[in-house]
Amino acid sequence: MEAIGRKIAKGSAEGEALVSLQPISFYGGVDPSNGVIVEKGHELEGKSISGRVLVFPQGKGSTVGSYTLYRLKKNGVAPIAIINKEAETIVAVGAIISEIPMVDQLPSEAYAALKTGTKIRVNADEAKVTF
Repeated sequence: MEAIGRKIAKGSAEGEALVSLQPISFYGGVDPSNGVIVEKGHELEGKSISGRVLVFPQGKGSTVGSYTLYRLKKNGVAPIAIINKEAETIVAVGAIISEIPMVDQLPSEAYAALKTGTKIRVNADEAKVTF
């Protein structure tokens, strides 16, 4: 399947998806030293986002989350790409300053078809997702 969304942060990446139906808070919800979700009760608690195409509806929490994404990138444990249902400023800024390809606003049927473990190619320059 191929879907066109909206470009948030330029670049491209290909890898395995890690999908959450819940929003993610990068500040306090993700350990920037290892990329593991640490938010208690989150459906991805204990899972690593490192090297994955991270798919989640939107971010939540503090504006410091942008800098947490940057720290994840500097520590080599960031996601290789991000797909949001609807991007919000915190995650968008974090992806841009960290040079993590990011798209949002895929057609709803394409977004709903994204599953953990699926191999996904994100070409954010063309706002295209292929899986």
